[in-house]
Amino acid sequence: MSETTTAGATISPEQALVEQELVDTVVASFDKTEDPRLKQLVQALTRHLHNFVREVRLTEDEWNTGIEFLTAAGHITDDKRQEFILLSDVLGLSMQTIAINNQAYKGATEATVFGPFFVDDAPEIPRGGDIAGGAAGQPCWVEGTITDTSGNPVPGARIEVWEADEDGFYDVQYTDARVAGRARLFADDNGRYSFWGLTPTPYPIPHDGPVGKMLEAAGRSPVRASHLHFMVDAPGLRTLVTHIFVEGDPQIEIGDSVFGVKDSLIKRFETLAAGTPTPDGRDLGNQAWARTRFDVILAPAEA
Repeated sequence: MSETTTAGATISPEQALVEQELVDTVVASFDKTEDPRLKQLVQALTRHLHNFVREVRLTEDEWNTGIEFLTAAGHITDDKRQEFILLSDVLGLSMQTIAINNQAYKGATEATVFGPFFVDDAPEIPRGGDIAGGAAGQPCWVEGTITDTSGNPVPGARIEVWEADEDGFYDVQYTDARVAGRARLFADDNGRYSFWGLTPTPYPIPHDGPVGKMLEAAGRSPVRASHLHFMVDAPGLRTLVTHIFVEGDPQIEIGDSVFGVKDSLIKRFETLAAGTPTPDGRDLGNQAWARTRFDVILAPAEA
C-alpha cells in the first residue's frame, strides 16, 4: 500500500506516519500557550507550513534557498523600505487580509492594499492645498465628500494622501530627505475635501531586491497600475485604506502587481487643456491639468 502526494512522489504509509507524528508533536508543543488567539495562530501556522513542505516534498536545497531569500528580504528592509510588505503584496496575502478585515457593508468604499511607502508625519495642508511639494508631474485637482453609509457628512474626517511622482518614485525613495507627494488634510463641516496632487502614472514596485528576483523568475511584471493612495478615518467609523485608479490605464488590463485594483475604485481623470480655468483660480500657466472626483463612504467601526 502506498500514498501519492500532489508533487507526484510516492511514499509509504510508514513514512507518512513519521511525518504526521512530527506535525502532531510540534502542534502539541504550543498547547500551553496562554493567549488563546496566539495558540490558534501558531498551531494553524505550524500545520499549514508542514503540510506545504509535505505536499511539495521540499528538498534541503530548496529549504536553504528559502532561508536565503528571507534573509535577503530582512537585510534590504530599513526604515524607508519594507521588503516583507512587498512580498505579502505580490503574493496576494495583503489583499486577502484586507478582504477578510473589510467586509462589504451597505455601499461603503472598498479597501485595498496599504503599500510600503506611507509615513505618519506628513505635512498638514488646508482644504484646496497642494500635496505635490515640488514633485514632478501633471497637476491634478482631486475633490469629493466623506459620508457615512446613511449619507450623513463626516465633518473633520482626517484624510491622508500620498503618491509617486511622474517618474514612479515616492519621496522616501530619494536620498535627499525631501517630503513631496503626500499630505494630511481634514474634511470641512459638510464633509467636503479637495486638494491639488499629481495625475497618477504606472510605476514598478521596488524590484532590485529578492521580491523583484522572484517576480522575474515567475515571468511577472512588477508594475503597478496608476493610483493615488488614501487613508480616511473619523471617530466611530472604520478606518479606510484605499486607492483610486485611472480609468483607461492599460496596466489595469495587464494586471496590477499587487492585485489592488477593484472596479469601484477606477475613476475618470479628465484632462483639461492649458488655460482652462481651475476650480480655485490657480494659475497653471501653459500647463495642462487633470481633475477627478472621489466620494468616500465610511462603514461603522463595528461593521
